Amino acid sequence: MNRVFSTFACIALLALPTLAAHASYADHDEARRFIADMVRTHGMDGDELRSVLDRSERIDRVIELIRPPEARPGGERSWVRYRDRFLNDARIDNGLDFWREHRTTVDAASRRYGVPPEFIVAIIGVETHYGRHTGNFQTLNALATLAFDYPPRAGLFRRELENLFLLAREQQRDPFSYYGSYAGALGYPQFLPSSVRAYAVDFDGDGRIDFESGPADAIGSVANYFAQHGWRPGEPVATRVALPEGLDPAPLIAAGIEPTLDTAQLAAQGVIGLGGELHGGQATLFDLPTPGADTQYWLGYRNFYVITRYNRSSFYAMSVLELAETLRYRFERAHTAANATSED
Repeated sequence: MNRVFSTFACIALLALPTLAAHASYADHDEARRFIADMVRTHGMDGDELRSVLDRSERIDRVIELIRPPEARPGGERSWVRYRDRFLNDARIDNGLDFWREHRTTVDAASRRYGVPPEFIVAIIGVETHYGRHTGNFQTLNALATLAFDYPPRAGLFRRELENLFLLAREQQRDPFSYYGSYAGALGYPQFLPSSVRAYAVDFDGDGRIDFESGPADAIGSVANYFAQHGWRPGEPVATRVALPEGLDPAPLIAAGIEPTLDTAQLAAQGVIGLGGELHGGQATLFDLPTPGADTQYWLGYRNFYVITRYNRSSFYAMSVLELAETLRYRFERAHTAANATSED
């Protein structure tokens, strides 16, 4: 661990109150192994890591929130309920305002990375309501809680805690200075620490990556994330389909979220695109159930899969798609109306 990190660790020691609500993570068996790995793999100072983890705090609310909806009392999948969180007047109107205000930056990112501007805006809209809700959980505490006290996904969050310490060293920041979601995601785009290190870009060219004070770097980073995960410019994202009577969708859905189903074979089995022909190539079949309503079935293409690299939920990816399409339609309609008014 370098001297800058050591200085920030000392600052954290002086600034933070004594935490008596939970036992120290420095004494946790998994944390001890984590510290040993960090020393061996990254050359960090074990005493300083123990000092930091000694002042980290378990957050019970984080564990409550990380559980999937079906694991919570009364939880069930509902596409309509999920969709309504993101496809509402406030999210749409504020998205249009965000797009207009940052149009130059959004257009520049779209040109550089080949990602439509509406998808860049929609991701930031779904993630943080365009920067309005970036989270107030101390990231180190949230990740330590999940890494050491949430066994179902401990491996993932241990890697993110590792990346947080590395990010703090690279950015010369106090590791306690990061705040974000209960899952450790940061800033406008809600990148996990590993994604910040792998995909974030200094899009405004000011010499640093900043996801907190403004959206420029987030806009470029979202576009870069999509490009790096294989976004295909000009190709469709998803098609709603009707299934023939007697076709059991369960095995097709169980094939997974990555496109592996041949659309020509699906068409031969009687799968019909609603509103257009199926796009050639490979796709994934996914369902959007709502209690008390007919389940929707969709084919997701490669670009749909790219969106799920941000969040693996098909509900999430469809919310991004529908918000993006709505923003594009409203944005172009407003632009057309403004041109007609100026001509008059």
